[in-house]
Amino acid sequence: MPVINRIAEFSEDMTVWRRDLHAHPETAFEEKRTSDIVATKLGEFGIEVHRGLATTGVVGTLSTGPGPSIGLRADLDALDVEELNNFDYKSTHYGKMHACGHDGHTAMLLGAARYLAETRKFKGTVQFIFQPAEENEGGGRVMIEEGLFEKFPVDAVYGMHNWPGQEAGLFAVTDGPLMASFDIFKLTITGHGAHGGMPHRGIDPIPVAAEIISALQTIVSRAIDPVDSAVVTVTQVHAGNAWNIIPDSVLLCGTARSFKPEVQNVQELAIRRIAKGICQAHDCKLEIMYQRRYPPTVNETQATKAAARAAADVSGPEKIITNPTPSMGSEDFSFMLNEKPGCYVWIGNGSVEGGCMLHNPNYDFNDDILTIGASYWARLVETELAFD
Repeated sequence: MPVINRIAEFSEDMTVWRRDLHAHPETAFEEKRTSDIVATKLGEFGIEVHRGLATTGVVGTLSTGPGPSIGLRADLDALDVEELNNFDYKSTHYGKMHACGHDGHTAMLLGAARYLAETRKFKGTVQFIFQPAEENEGGGRVMIEEGLFEKFPVDAVYGMHNWPGQEAGLFAVTDGPLMASFDIFKLTITGHGAHGGMPHRGIDPIPVAAEIISALQTIVSRAIDPVDSAVVTVTQVHAGNAWNIIPDSVLLCGTARSFKPEVQNVQELAIRRIAKGICQAHDCKLEIMYQRRYPPTVNETQATKAAARAAADVSGPEKIITNPTPSMGSEDFSFMLNEKPGCYVWIGNGSVEGGCMLHNPNYDFNDDILTIGASYWARLVETELAFD
């Protein structure tokens, strides 16, 4: 079964929705206009609307009576990126941009909601979950903490993300880990400032920081089983403000990522041990902040099979990748997968030419896949909540 004809009939509507959202990006927990639009559309479709979870979250409930339940999730927020595109619907909010395609995700789920509300060819309940603050701030975690699945029970939950560089409309579906955990760390190394020409009169924290940066690379190469994937990256180094002054302190910030909680444990303990040991050896003080932001995104077996079936119904079996290389990027849909069985898939967004990559100022969502993604959501509901 290809793209659903009824969804194709209102593809232009979805494009209008998507481009309007693109022109008015809103970042974490500030998605008021976006959530207003979502709530209004759901109400127009005849879907029961609930608001307020995680400040700007919206949940639409559509039920045909007793039966199983399914959750479909889209993210609402944009990024703090200044857009470099020049098309008519470019961002009108300075310094903010839909550089990750959440505008498209929202439009696709709205399209599926419209179709399912019209046809109601399923038995049970669909929860349309529109989540704020996916980027960095863990809106999915907040929705769960505020009772998402107690107030809106589901048997399984599903998510989807566009994937630049993957053929448009091609789905990547896999059992097990698909995206990595997201941990952050901050190391403040304090020595004793001195004149740059008299280093012996101080304790220089800069070579200590350099030694720590080098030593952290041994975590992946020596402390973690070679069959397990992991990353430890220092992304910020801040120290000093003059040519001839040794600073009192150096700040190192970075991220650690992996696909298993046990590897996360090894990474955190190793970062703490290495930084502490090197600072002690050089008579420097150390302050450590280590925070586990997002867990790994791990798909459940039966839900993955369901997602693959729905994707094959829409795009054809030849358009399904069942063994994609997992990404070291992270996704806060992982919090939902820690609570409920489910599956997260990638839908191809097409070429990355011209900088059309995630989190890039030249990115744009591919409107040609709106009907494909909406049809996937609809077929997932119709097959998983099928009449007996």
